Amino acid sequence: MADVATGVLEIVGARMRTADCKLGFATPLDSLGLSSLDILEIILDLEQRFDIEIPYNVNTKLEFDTVGALVHAIERIVAEKAGSK
Repeated sequence: MADVATGVLEIVGARMRTADCKLGFATPLDSLGLSSLDILEIILDLEQRFDIEIPYNVNTKLEFDTVGALVHAIERIVAEKAGSK
């Protein structure tokens, strides 16, 4: 699922506000300077790009803390959707 990883990195990279941070799987999401609006836009971009629905409540904290955890969560959702077809 390299396409998922590449897509997630592109989408997160386009929204990150910290120029001195290198984006990788181990990068903590809270080190990217993302606002709550940025997070929402990332989620919407991911849903649109991969034609999925991400269970997310803006009033709760994200269930993943690193870019890699986000990639794995999106991979799981994409795989579940493919399996249900």
